[in-house]
Amino acid sequence: MPDLLVSVKDNIATLTLNRPEARNALSPEMRELLRTSMQELATDDNVRCLIIKGAGDHFMAGGDVKSMGPMLDKAPDEIRNDFQNRIYEGINSIMLAMQKMPKPIIASVSGAAAGAGVSMALACDLVIADPDSFFTLAYCHIGTSPDGGASFQLPRIVGTKKAMEIALLGDRFDARTAQGLGMVNFVAEAGALEDETKKLATRLASGPTNVYGNTKKLLYRSLDNEFEAQLQMEAEMFADCASKPNFKEGVTAFIEKRKACFKVE
Repeated sequence: MPDLLVSVKDNIATLTLNRPEARNALSPEMRELLRTSMQELATDDNVRCLIIKGAGDHFMAGGDVKSMGPMLDKAPDEIRNDFQNRIYEGINSIMLAMQKMPKPIIASVSGAAAGAGVSMALACDLVIADPDSFFTLAYCHIGTSPDGGASFQLPRIVGTKKAMEIALLGDRFDARTAQGLGMVNFVAEAGALEDETKKLATRLASGPTNVYGNTKKLLYRSLDNEFEAQLQMEAEMFADCASKPNFKEGVTAFIEKRKACFKVE
């Protein structure tokens, strides 16, 4: 079985991290499959929303630490170059593709989200978690600093002081705590994670996909834009949406007091 399973049903693509025996640790094969799948799904008109989840009991317990062992019997400069290339070509390209994905991505978190699992969840647009799931950045426990965009996302979501606590101590915290910090949007009822994830994905898959894509661009660019540049970008994105059939449908439905029926554009 491949390390990543991809299925599409009812305009929803489900990407299942498929190494349950290793708590879905991020293997080289999984990284490559995630990268190529993101590229394909971005242009697939049959897909209007993505779900990322883990097979078995856990979301993702970080990188594949066992595979790192053989890389350490080299000179320090070689180790540095090997890991830099591994991160650039592997996880960084995935995180960039997720942010640029013109469709909403939901992380459905059960069990452990550790290390790169936290980075993966934070890179998704929305996070729904099982009440028994837990989070730990954990990088400090293996003697390294975070990757996968965690150092970018965390301070913006939880504030610098809390991000320092999460990163420097590597402590474990539960889904309700993560929700209180803003890292998780929704905590499902016990035993209802799959159903509630599907309900959320179905809602997004029936929405105006092109609008979601433009909204993602606006929100992610707002982290770096100055106010005037953001206002200009808002005007451009609004005008782009207004030129598409979904805007006409939305306005018409509002006037006619009915629910809009949005289509892929």
